[in-house]
Amino acid sequence: MNTPFDEEPRRKGSLLGRLRASFLTGLVVIAPVGLTIWLIWTVVGWIDGMVLPFVPRAYHPDRMIQDFFGLARDSQINVRGIGVIIFLVFTIIVGWMAKGLIGRSVLRFGESLVERTPVVRSIYSGIKQISETVFAQSERSFEKACLVEYPRRGIWAIGFVSTTAKGEITRHAGNQNGLMSVFLPTTPNPTSGFLLFVPAEEVIELDMSVEDAAKLVISAGLGYPNSKDPSLPPE
Repeated sequence: MNTPFDEEPRRKGSLLGRLRASFLTGLVVIAPVGLTIWLIWTVVGWIDGMVLPFVPRAYHPDRMIQDFFGLARDSQINVRGIGVIIFLVFTIIVGWMAKGLIGRSVLRFGESLVERTPVVRSIYSGIKQISETVFAQSERSFEKACLVEYPRRGIWAIGFVSTTAKGEITRHAGNQNGLMSVFLPTTPNPTSGFLLFVPAEEVIELDMSVEDAAKLVISAGLGYPNSKDPSLPPE
């Protein structure tokens, strides 16, 4: 498959066609960089807007710069990132306290109160489950990328091996070789998908990493681990 960066065969074409090809190539280069910068800038600004209202006005970065350089109060200075630093420090302190004995006791007491509140209980449990899934440590992450035949024989789909099936699932399934829990993501949003319990002998583990497989799913098959030659192993 050709990409915008591949050299086109020399052929006569109109000036408009060559300009269009150059524009598309430039768009492929600029769009990821621009969107990445815009997303980071927006997220940093959003965090600053959430955190800075809790910081005294005298310690805001724009006010400190105005006082240091003797600028007028009405001068506009947009300094982003201080709120992110404060948020990171605060989050680290909360995480450190939550790992201690007192922190765990306070956390259990707070969760017990939440469990007694009908509406808040549902909201909190859902957000907590999502947070634990997204921000879990490596021991709870997907083990391997794999191929499974889905939705029928002869059609293959990329999945992620989460763990080996246990308990009554394996008991009722009656598979002697064991079942593997495979998460089958959707494209282009890999956060949704299906949980499949597949016989271990029907799961083909891939050499590519979980991150590379996720990129392949998100790009709808366009972003292979080895972009130069997809037939070669991942770089």
